[in-house]
Amino acid sequence: MSILVGRKAPDFTAAAVLANGEIDGNFNLYKAAEKYESVILFFYPLDFTFVCPSELIALDNRMQEFEQRQSLLLGISIDSAFTHNAWRNTAIENGGIGKVRYPLIADINHRICQAYGVEHPTQHVALRGTFVIDKQQIVRSQIINDLPLGRNVDEILRTLDALIFHEKHGEVCPAGWTKGKTAIKPTTEGIAQYLATESGRL
Repeated sequence: MSILVGRKAPDFTAAAVLANGEIDGNFNLYKAAEKYESVILFFYPLDFTFVCPSELIALDNRMQEFEQRQSLLLGISIDSAFTHNAWRNTAIENGGIGKVRYPLIADINHRICQAYGVEHPTQHVALRGTFVIDKQQIVRSQIINDLPLGRNVDEILRTLDALIFHEKHGEVCPAGWTKGKTAIKPTTEGIAQYLATESGRL
């Protein structure tokens, strides 16, 4: 397992199904990210499985919130772009995901999930890895769940809000911080002041 936080996100070029249903045989991470303030790159095990469609639909249901934060949402598994496309073209009531509004990337040679350190050690599919990548292509958050454990979209958005707040104001975000709550000035006096007023709410 690789710890990528604080390091440059591994770039890649691979086939992908775009939001409009077209297949791009040379989808590049860094190029796609140029127009955005951040990227949410999430790995999932396989198309046509069980926990996975609930996650992809949950993320699509919150698409507007990612767009408001100028964040590019990208899904990736070891399936081919053709399998991704078939899953998108399968109705939700039949176990599909419908026309999700973000690209799905094909990692059929496993190089990307290996580069990000999220390949399952025995089942050789991607674990449920979520990476928040900033404008400079630096990984700022990395959350990895095992195969049975679906991720929390609210936590992804909370982490993204914390990054946006920190980059704008320079303050740091305490445990459980959400948008609108008090943050901490990163000084001895700042943490003392924060704890004096907020410790009972932690």
